[in-house]
Amino acid sequence: MSGEGTKNKLRLGFLTAFEVPQRGFVGGLLVTNHFGRPLEFQCTTPVQPNRTQQILYGPTLVPFIQSELIGKTLVDKVGVKPDLILTDSQELLDLREHISIPVACLNDQVAGESSVEGGESASQIRIGRHTLRFHGAHQSDEQEIEAKSQLIPDGADLIEPFERVREALNEATGTGAKR
Repeated sequence: MSGEGTKNKLRLGFLTAFEVPQRGFVGGLLVTNHFGRPLEFQCTTPVQPNRTQQILYGPTLVPFIQSELIGKTLVDKVGVKPDLILTDSQELLDLREHISIPVACLNDQVAGESSVEGGESASQIRIGRHTLRFHGAHQSDEQEIEAKSQLIPDGADLIEPFERVREALNEATGTGAKR
């Protein structure tokens, strides 16, 4: 396939992970085209940390599970690689440290924190009606995505696909869990 045919296309990954009471953490990755049409969906089985892991990892347990175990696994597994991974969880922003694809957190979903783990300032851009926050250690991600952002319609709802992912996870895991 030539690069010319894919130059004006943008694949977005919508990644979320949450804890299902009594079962553990689950995650899902929906890859869509820039219009929000699904191209591929992958999800995990529940990841349940044991008591020793909870003690040893302390406050770093949830970011570790969500970014390194769930997020990286889903990105590695997906066949249609996204150009940008959007997440609705600040903990998942650290996924960028483990993959080569830019990761952005929808600021609309997160309380107004201005830094990521490790104390590095995060950079932000506005796409349509949404503000995206990028990992502070990967400043070039902002420019790369800003250059492609005109492919995303101004009125695009970047929050709605997360609802689809959560519903699909609930269906796949047989739970009625809400984030």
